[in-house]
Amino acid sequence: MTTLIARIERAALGSGRLTLVGSAGGGPDAVVEVPWAELHGEARALAADLQARGVEAGDHVALLGPTTRRLVTAIQAVYLCGAANVVLPLPMRMGSIEEFVAQSRARIRNADAVIVLVDDDLAPFLDGVLTDDDPPLVLLGDLAPFADPATEGAYADTSPPEALGYRRPLDDPDALAIVQFTSGSTADPKGVMLPHRCVLANIDAMTTAAALSPRDVFVSWLPLYHDMGLIGFLTLPMATGTNLVLAAPQDFMGAPVRWLEWIARFRGTVTAGPNFSYALAARAMGRAEGLDLSCWRIALNGAEPVDPDAVDTFVSAGARHGMSPGVVFGAYGMAEATLAITFPPPGTGMTFDTVDRHALETERRAISLPVDTVNTTERPVRRLARLGTPIPGFELRVCNPTDGSELGEREVGEIELRGTSITPGYYRRLEATAAAFRGDPHDGGWLRTGDLGYWGDGEVVVCGRMKDVVIVGGRNVFPEDVERAVAEIDGVRAGNVIAFGAEVRRGRESLIVVAEVKGDDLPFIRSQVHKRVTDAVGIPPEEVVLVDAGTLPKTSSGKLQRSLCKRRWDEGVLVDLSRTR
Repeated sequence: MTTLIARIERAALGSGRLTLVGSAGGGPDAVVEVPWAELHGEARALAADLQARGVEAGDHVALLGPTTRRLVTAIQAVYLCGAANVVLPLPMRMGSIEEFVAQSRARIRNADAVIVLVDDDLAPFLDGVLTDDDPPLVLLGDLAPFADPATEGAYADTSPPEALGYRRPLDDPDALAIVQFTSGSTADPKGVMLPHRCVLANIDAMTTAAALSPRDVFVSWLPLYHDMGLIGFLTLPMATGTNLVLAAPQDFMGAPVRWLEWIARFRGTVTAGPNFSYALAARAMGRAEGLDLSCWRIALNGAEPVDPDAVDTFVSAGARHGMSPGVVFGAYGMAEATLAITFPPPGTGMTFDTVDRHALETERRAISLPVDTVNTTERPVRRLARLGTPIPGFELRVCNPTDGSELGEREVGEIELRGTSITPGYYRRLEATAAAFRGDPHDGGWLRTGDLGYWGDGEVVVCGRMKDVVIVGGRNVFPEDVERAVAEIDGVRAGNVIAFGAEVRRGRESLIVVAEVKGDDLPFIRSQVHKRVTDAVGIPPEEVVLVDAGTLPKTSSGKLQRSLCKRRWDEGVLVDLSRTR
């Protein structure tokens, strides 16, 4: 088995290129094309600089910076050193700077990083915070080949690496390529260990399952500190020589239509995003003119639960721009599996399983209903996305969470995995590793995902996270259903609603809803929340808390943090606007 180093070297011999657009290229309208061969030459020079600073094979290197050519080059350079990339999250918003600094320092220490490579503009946030006990801070702008602007483009020749001072390490498939920290809010985050063999196994499996080819053009605005951005939409094209159009997340968030314009302009075929991004794209397509999206082949929807209504709207909006409904590509994945776990057949679009909500919530059985069954109070139904089948190298089973016994078709239980891409564990977290596996992870043990799901007509269906399910009166209420219903209310900020369970009286769990609002008629919004929740799940919320924008806690990748929100509610630190106005 080979390593990413060998794959990157081989890919650099091809004609593929990286195209940096928008702020990733240096300006709002920038388009900077860099052949992978040229970037590889720069990465070798940077790797030589890192080696001169003491970075050796087996070390861990922390990186902090926005999506730029420098960051991409540094990521490849770390691979070329035989070291592991630890890409740190950027701050979600300015109000979270103190939390961002604390979490960055925790990740740097927990990963045993030997050096921290930081973008020049972000250095002040960490400078003065790191102590003599922490690794040295090095500006990306001080590294070769960036220190001397006159050398830009001078590393694309075929001169031997020794001329740059670069010493190629021996190939070691078991060496760590990435330490990927899980999303979370704790001061002691868990670093998922991903050896070269796991990363390559997942890349090869994704390539096969998605029928990827050299003719594909990847388009991505995903953050490079998230596994989908780092592995699926940077390392994969980098290691295969596939053309990649790369933008920064803030450019998409500032104007979602840009994503569609990049696809149309550069004839993009493969892209990805969480569910909310397709809702924004659908809105943008409704207003856009002159887009030709007939080139689009795969629109991977992952990283957060799929909303069937959002997908329907996206498909409908794309039709007038030549987008095929078959591009929608619902996938299941997680960092502990390197990235991808299940894919559908390319070009088939997304299908949904319509099931009896009562049986799902009370009996944990997914009783299939006709697809056109209407959701009513008398016959409540739930539509769930079918997410395909395991990609090559994976085994997947659904088990009773208590005793591990395997369940049958349409019986809901915990999803467990094993295969060639499964992490050997969390870095320096033996107890957490043991708790994550049923059996020995080095000897055929099964990874416990913590996700509830079932087999439906041969495909995997995910219902939600086990820890988030709210049990009220013997029913398993999934918070996603509550949150989507509330998000549709005028005056509530879409995507900024959290539902969780809490013991309010006599030890019985009740439903609590916290929503960020943008309207002033708080009594009306509160009454609408009660009505929508009751209509959606048949249970009224025990308490509704209306809060200011920016209040709800989110992970570095933008996911809502239900457990942290619940803790803040328990502690009484959430400010209910209806009690202050």
